[in-house]
Amino acid sequence: MWSMHPSFLTDLNDSGFREEISEVPPLSEISGSLVRASTPSTSTGASPDDTSSDSLGWYATQSPPGYLDAQIKAYQRSHTFDANVQAQLDDVMEIPKVEETEEDLVNIRPDVGETGTPAAVPRKRGRPRKHPLPVPGNQAKVTKGRSKTGCITCRRRKKKCDETKPACLNCQKNAVVCEGYPPKEIWKSGRQKMAVAQSQSLASVPRSLPLLIDGIETEVDRRFLDHFVYGFSRVLTLINDDSNPFKEILLPMATQHRGLMHSLMCLSGSHLSGLDPEPKLKERKYFHFHHAIQDLKDNINASSSRKSPEGEDEPLLVEDPIIASTIALSLNTICEGEVKGEYRPHMDAARYLLLSQKPRNEKFRQFIVEFFQYHDISNSLTSLDRRPNLFPADQHLPNFVPGAAGPSPGMFVGVFDGLFRYISEITILRDRIRERYNENYEPAVDYQTLSEAVAIDTAIRKWETSHEPETSNWCLAQLYRQSTWVYLYRTIRPSRPSEKIAQVVDDGLDYLEQLPQDASAYSIVLMPLFLLGCSAFLSEQRERIKHGFETLRSYSNLRNIEPALKVVTRVWEIMDTQIEQSWDWEKIIRTMDMDFLIT
Repeated sequence: MWSMHPSFLTDLNDSGFREEISEVPPLSEISGSLVRASTPSTSTGASPDDTSSDSLGWYATQSPPGYLDAQIKAYQRSHTFDANVQAQLDDVMEIPKVEETEEDLVNIRPDVGETGTPAAVPRKRGRPRKHPLPVPGNQAKVTKGRSKTGCITCRRRKKKCDETKPACLNCQKNAVVCEGYPPKEIWKSGRQKMAVAQSQSLASVPRSLPLLIDGIETEVDRRFLDHFVYGFSRVLTLINDDSNPFKEILLPMATQHRGLMHSLMCLSGSHLSGLDPEPKLKERKYFHFHHAIQDLKDNINASSSRKSPEGEDEPLLVEDPIIASTIALSLNTICEGEVKGEYRPHMDAARYLLLSQKPRNEKFRQFIVEFFQYHDISNSLTSLDRRPNLFPADQHLPNFVPGAAGPSPGMFVGVFDGLFRYISEITILRDRIRERYNENYEPAVDYQTLSEAVAIDTAIRKWETSHEPETSNWCLAQLYRQSTWVYLYRTIRPSRPSEKIAQVVDDGLDYLEQLPQDASAYSIVLMPLFLLGCSAFLSEQRERIKHGFETLRSYSNLRNIEPALKVVTRVWEIMDTQIEQSWDWEKIIRTMDMDFLIT
């Protein structure tokens, strides 16, 4: 088809109509428009962009019927053609009829007669197309929108981005930092967007509740609290019911003071971690310890920085929970089994606060004074430099101690009933004998020391406890009485076996073995057991002492029991080799590089 195409072009050039059709669009544009208006079939193998004669022939055979005829007729009406051109166009093929649309009729320019009026154009048959075909040359140019996939830097600079990842080349070429590409947004329906907005609004509402009690924040803290209430508090005093001062006084006070609550939870956590080596218990225990120490420092610094309202130099009173925190931190060293004197700063702080001020709460005052004196006087039995100073020079209980005028059982044995006053007097005699011995005085025990010792012995014999006879606490009081007399005998008499010391040690162990293994009296058995152990010259007594330590450990699980047994064992070794040196067990403890409370 269209084999005459070259001659057709030659005839056009030679026909003399060059000037007449200079304004007529070339056939290539017509064929191009036809190309765009039709869809080629893959069966012919011709390219749609081919403007050759074969291309035109393909569109003549493959285009819809009547389409090419309408286009040529419209072109004829718009322009003047030469007869030869028209003849060659007619030779292309027989053009079938097509159904023109209204759009085609609009684009047809009517003939103009001599009078200047448009000639009547007959209406074409057939229905107009539902989707009219586009008219060549009259299509509006579609403006391409800005790309939204460029990098952030090019979009801000309003530059064309080549969209190279991870950094575009355009930014690299212009020596600017490419900020990358914005995250792809996933299309969401209106319902999905509404669900996201609702979830974000709900997320903005705080879901957590404030803490009911400061210091009780986690599940581990609740374990510490339960252990403190139902287990640990019973191993600290003789009272093992709801009137226990740690539950009745200190715990309610701690609910109003965060630092004291941290101290009590640290104390309970130290005891519980000895029973359960779970790592999270130790971690939380240290958390409470650090917060307790920091709160104690902050409160003391705040109190010392404030001036007295009257401008005087009198020390200001600190809150009662601060005093309780110092005591709790001292007990924490017992639970941890610390033997390097870690208790000293806490005990010294408590001593200073109790001497410089009077606790405001009366119940707390009675408890804390008795509690501190018990531990302070017991501490003097195992150290060379720790001496109680709450007692005046006449060795009487301070006037502010409740029950000083008469015996009272109290929450510990020996404090309010006067027995610890005799222990303190014996410690003074012991220091005097040690000093004379170090200075080579003969004899080390002079007549004045003997006279004072006899007076103490008489007082111990007359001493009676306020506890009911034949009860666990009564047996405990007798054990304390026996151990106090042992302490006096070991201070005045030479360090060697005797029937007297053997009898008193045996009697004391009898009282100890009469205690039920779950008796609350075991909470304060360590100090008298230690004194009996340092006086056990006989092997059968030592076995009973070891059994007493084991029973005490199973009851309280305090970790200062083990170092106390080590000291007693070391004293036994010296008894068997250098018996005279076993008298000074305080020096033996210092030689062992140990310093701890035996309470």
